[in-house]
Amino acid sequence: MMKLVISMAASLAMAGAAAAADLPRAQPAPVAPGPVGKAPIGKFPVGKTPIGKTPVAAPAPVITKG
Repeated sequence: MMKLVISMAASLAMAGAAAAADLPRAQPAPVAPGPVGKAPIGKFPVGKTPIGKTPVAAPAPVITKG
């Protein structure tokens, strides 16, 4: 009788483990790959001034007293 109870408990445990293995699990969101070949070349104002020319600053304001 004891062997029958132990074997039934083991069988029930194995069936429970097999059923639990079939349950769906939440999967992590897929990682989107980054864009390839989309570097922002030429988008920044680096090297856009003519060679030999310095940047022209705004003239100083004229202050008049009076």
